[in-house]
Amino acid sequence: MASSSRLNVNTDDIDVSTVTIPTKTEEEQKFDAHNAALCQERNLPLEKVKNARDLASPQNSPIKPGRVYRIGRVSDATEKDLEILFGEIGIKTLVDLRSPTELKDDPTLEREEVFAGFTDMVFYENGNKVKELGPEEKRMQKIRKRDRVKKAVSGAKKNTKDVVVGFVDNFFGGDEFDGEEKEEECIDCMEASKLLEESSRRKNRKERHFVSIMNELKYVRGTLSKLRKRDIASTILKAPSTIVSKSARENIKKPFLEEINGGGLPMLNELLLRFGAPGIKYVLDLISDKNRHPIAFYCTAGKDRTGMIAAIILALLGTEDDAIVEDYSLSANVYAEMNDHKAMVGALSQRSLDAKTFLGAPPQVMKDTLANIRNTYGSVEGYLDFIGFDEKSRQRLKYALTDE
Repeated sequence: MASSSRLNVNTDDIDVSTVTIPTKTEEEQKFDAHNAALCQERNLPLEKVKNARDLASPQNSPIKPGRVYRIGRVSDATEKDLEILFGEIGIKTLVDLRSPTELKDDPTLEREEVFAGFTDMVFYENGNKVKELGPEEKRMQKIRKRDRVKKAVSGAKKNTKDVVVGFVDNFFGGDEFDGEEKEEECIDCMEASKLLEESSRRKNRKERHFVSIMNELKYVRGTLSKLRKRDIASTILKAPSTIVSKSARENIKKPFLEEINGGGLPMLNELLLRFGAPGIKYVLDLISDKNRHPIAFYCTAGKDRTGMIAAIILALLGTEDDAIVEDYSLSANVYAEMNDHKAMVGALSQRSLDAKTFLGAPPQVMKDTLANIRNTYGSVEGYLDFIGFDEKSRQRLKYALTDE
């Protein structure tokens, strides 16, 4: 089972022979060719790991080479890839930004050739805690998705809640899955803030940090927050039996999908900034720790979540918007290069989601995202204040990435 992008649509049972790849205009083809030339220049020469480059590579980036890398999913690495990443570069810290559902769908998650010698650490957003996993401990746990949906929509009115739970069961499926960490008290966990304090004790070991900065239900909750008072409430008034009515559930699905397709990646980035705040701060704290360098962070394709964290770092350090936008846009072709690209397009289409919107990386997306940060928070620094990454933390990050 594969999943595409942050919306996590499954590619199982997709007949790729029936899938049509969206056509590109002449202008889009020229854009792709320009990007391909820049990727050839800036990306690491890896065989299977996609979209990998040093954050020192964007034009006029003040970051010193060899300290922090943005990459795609690392678990597919070939022998040559491993030699470059862990031999030549010597990456000491991996940060996996994927959701638990994506981790479940990755058959190479515990691949010995890649992750041998790494100590696994799991960030628990609830309480801002971190657990160090023992050699026999597994990252994934069983949990009912339906139960997490109930919590995600707990702010809805009583009559709305059952409708929304029914809708999400219908849209995402209600079966058991190897889900996100449970929200009860974490046993044998440490405060995330203490990681930096104990940094010197761990400086000689390799670590892999699991930091699910977003998951499917956060996107549901965020999108519902835009719809609740409007479309869902009106649907309930018209059809109080929605929980058992397929046609009524379809009526709810329609405005939900319209909101997602209409908002596109800028809206998903807006939700990521808001709902992913604790995880984003944790990742920035890790990158601020020179004992953890070289460090590489990644999601599935290294495009959206990875691109957002890269953009925040580059903007904070004074990189011009044009260079940040260009670096993001280099991810435009990453899904097209994946083996299951047609299946991803088909799976998105099955969910009535626009593949061209969600699998690309057009420059306007990052332009809109940077503008949204400034309009909403005043500045990148204002956003970092919002997530608790204060001036002292920002100076530590700048020092870690730019000091000789």
